[in-house]
Amino acid sequence: MTETLFFLDRLYSELCTEMLSVSFPSLENSQTGKMLAVLEQWDESSDQHTDNTKKYFMLFLIKCGLETAVFYSCSPKKYTYFLSICSLSILVADFLLTFLMGSTWFLGAEKSLMAPCSLLANASTIYGALPLPMMLLGLVDYCLEDIFMSGCSVFWKTLRNVILTLVVWAVAAYYSFYSEYAGPVELDDVGEIKVFVCEVTESTLITAFVLGLSTASLLTLVPFWSRISHWVREADRLIEAREQQKNTGSDLFFTSTWNPNPGTKIGLEEQPEENSLKRPPLWFGMTLGFLLFWMPYLVMSMTCLICGFGVPAYFSVNLLWLECSNSLLVGLVFWAKSGKNGPYSSLPENVCLWQVYWHLSRDIRLSLLPVALFNPSLERKSSSLHV
Repeated sequence: MTETLFFLDRLYSELCTEMLSVSFPSLENSQTGKMLAVLEQWDESSDQHTDNTKKYFMLFLIKCGLETAVFYSCSPKKYTYFLSICSLSILVADFLLTFLMGSTWFLGAEKSLMAPCSLLANASTIYGALPLPMMLLGLVDYCLEDIFMSGCSVFWKTLRNVILTLVVWAVAAYYSFYSEYAGPVELDDVGEIKVFVCEVTESTLITAFVLGLSTASLLTLVPFWSRISHWVREADRLIEAREQQKNTGSDLFFTSTWNPNPGTKIGLEEQPEENSLKRPPLWFGMTLGFLLFWMPYLVMSMTCLICGFGVPAYFSVNLLWLECSNSLLVGLVFWAKSGKNGPYSSLPENVCLWQVYWHLSRDIRLSLLPVALFNPSLERKSSSLHV
């Protein structure tokens, strides 16, 4: 899975680089997230005309391929969760956008449903309005799932998420409809080349998300830098044992100092204090589990920011960002609830193995315990733990 994300991150980086060949950096109001997308250009000296509609169609087609790979490579989709429906909606919207741009290229601007400039400008505005409501509603969904929705059927949960997702897209489209649209503009100050451009926007929230998360991650790693390699090896050992346990179907697994039934004595031995000091704090263990998987995406995104690559919202709002945000939200809620529930969780399966890193921060050793202690997808069918 990690190798797949490395490959997809590299392709997205190349997509950002390719975008520079068909768009100019922003105007003097760059702090507002505005930039100019080049639609057509004429070289008066050679009388050569270039229409970039084909390039935009190819870029959208590449994005659709990447989105499909991310959609099927990441965690299994459980549509009882809001962000799972959101990921499907972004994939569908990308295919629709690609189809519209393809029809514009094949039929021409006069016969197509939307002019290229109108399509790009509205798409950037709509995509740019999606991140904040999606993240907020996703966080609320995870926090309140056990409280209000635990007794609802799968059908009603899915219907609720579909309705909320449609409302988010409708509000974004309404916002785009009433936003300013300047139309294509001709630039005369580029020498002998005449250029028609269209003003599009980038998502300032995505920029703040990547910049803030990358900075916080870097500052978090510095105090524990000397011990990270040891903890990574311990996590790999736990993952290997987890996979071996799944393949063999045995009951060998890990114990920890957490007891799901405080009134029951499990008979664990206390580890020496010096050994417990070598374990990472729970919050850092969760952070490490997140960064080991999503660091390539953050590095790629930071590289685009540092190099000044202007990426419109219809490219920066993608499934890599959504799955990264999903992992962050799941990890935060898992950490907040772990004091009460331990490794048990009703949260959806995620690309980050939160249970592994929960055990990494606890007293880790092999023992004879039921599988359900480690795998939260199994219900607590038996409350008695036999050693």
